[in-house]
Amino acid sequence: MDTGDTAWLLTSSALVLLMTPGLAFFYGGMVRSKSVLNMMMMSLGAAGVVGVLWVLVGYSTAFGTDVGGGLLGAPFEFFGLTGLLGAGVVSGTVPTTVFVAFQAMFGIITVALISGAIADRARFGPWLLFAALWSLLGYFPVAHWVFDLDGKDAAGEVVDPGGWIANRLAAVDFAGGTAVHVNAGAAGLALAIVLGRRVGWPRDRVKPHNLPLVVLGAGLLWFGWFGFNAGSAAAANATAGVTFVNTLVATSAALLAWLLVERLRDGNATTLGAASGIVAGLVGITPACSAVTPLGAIAVGAITGALCALAVGLKYRFGFDDSLDVVGVHLVGGLSGTLLVGLFADDAAPAAVNGLFHGGGVDQLWRQAVGALAVLAYSFAVSLGLGYLVKLTVGFRADEESEVGGIDEAEHAETAYELGAALPGARGHAGPGVTAVLEGSAKS
Repeated sequence: MDTGDTAWLLTSSALVLLMTPGLAFFYGGMVRSKSVLNMMMMSLGAAGVVGVLWVLVGYSTAFGTDVGGGLLGAPFEFFGLTGLLGAGVVSGTVPTTVFVAFQAMFGIITVALISGAIADRARFGPWLLFAALWSLLGYFPVAHWVFDLDGKDAAGEVVDPGGWIANRLAAVDFAGGTAVHVNAGAAGLALAIVLGRRVGWPRDRVKPHNLPLVVLGAGLLWFGWFGFNAGSAAAANATAGVTFVNTLVATSAALLAWLLVERLRDGNATTLGAASGIVAGLVGITPACSAVTPLGAIAVGAITGALCALAVGLKYRFGFDDSLDVVGVHLVGGLSGTLLVGLFADDAAPAAVNGLFHGGGVDQLWRQAVGALAVLAYSFAVSLGLGYLVKLTVGFRADEESEVGGIDEAEHAETAYELGAALPGARGHAGPGVTAVLEGSAKS
C-alpha cells in the first residue's frame, strides 16, 4: 500500500461525489422555478439508491470474479463488502475499500445524469425505482465491461479475467466515456421516449429559471471532474498529471468552440452556452484523457464542443423531448470522445496507443466504435424496457395538473422560492399587490 496514492484516491472520491450536487445545481437552474426541487431531488435520490446498492451487490457485479465471459462479475461475491475490510486487502497500491468508494461515485453520477432527459414531468418515487433497477441491470454490468481489468500473476498470465471491452476488445476508455456518458445518454433517450413530451413542448420553449445556478453547477462539475479523470489513474503519478492537464485544456477548448458555434449560428454567445460547453468538453475528454497529448486534448475538446452545440437541436428535428440535452451533450459527447481516441491517440501519452493520425491506422478506431455502439445499444434496450415496466406498473409520469401547476408542490409539498416572505407587506397577510405577484409567480 502506498499512502500517497491512497490519499489521492480518497481526495478524488470526494471530488467525484461533489459532482452530484454540482449536477443538481446545473440541472436545477435549467428548469422552471416550479420544478427545480424535483430536479435536484432526482440527483440526491440517485446518491441514496446507488450508494446502498453499490455496497450490497454493485461492487461485486462490476469487479467480482467474472462469471459471464467478460459480461458480469459474481453479484454476491462481496455482498456488503464481505472479505474486503482487512488492512492487507489492496487493489494495486491502495486499500480495496478506497477503490470501492471511488468507483461508487461513478455509479451515482451516471444515474443522476439520466434525470435531465425527463425534467419537469417525472414522479419522484417511480424515478427511484427506475434508478435502482437501472443500476442493477444497466450500470453495474457495463462498469464490469469497461473498468474491470484482467488480474495477472507475476508471469503476466491472466488469473482473474475482467470485462470484455477493457480486455478482449482493448478499447480505451480511461474514465467512463462509454460506461458513464454513452450509457447515461442512451438511457436518457429511452426515457424521453417512454415519458413523452412535456405539456406545450415544443411550442413553448422553456428557458432556464436561474442561470447563476447553472454556472455554479458547471463550476462544481469542472472542479470535481479532476478527481473523475485524474483520480482514475488510481495513483499520484505521471498519468494523473497528464490526465489533469488534458481535462483542463480540453474543457477550455470546448467552451470556446461552443460559444463560437452559438455566435455564428445565433449571433450571440450565451452564459448557458458557456456552461454547456464546459460540460461537453469534460464529457469528451473523459475517455481520451490518458490517450492523447495536450495538443490532442485541445482537438478533442474543440470538436466535441462544436458537435454538442450542434447536436442539442436534434431533438426538435426528431421530436423527442430531451429536456436538458442529456442526449445532445452526454450521448453525443461520449461518442465523440470515444471515437476521437481512434484518431488522436498518441503513444507518447500514458495509454501508449496510436490512432489514425499518428500512424496507428484504423485498428484503434474500430475498437472504439464497437465498444461505444455496444454500450449504446445495450443501455437503450435495457432502459426502454425498464422505463415501460415502471410506467405500466406504478406510473412514471406526473399528471398534467401537477406538471402545469408545479411538480415541486405535487411531489414534495415544497417550493424553491417563498416569495411572499421577502415582499414588503407580506408579514401577517398579503395585500392585493402581493397576492397578484404570488399568483403570477405560481402561473409561471
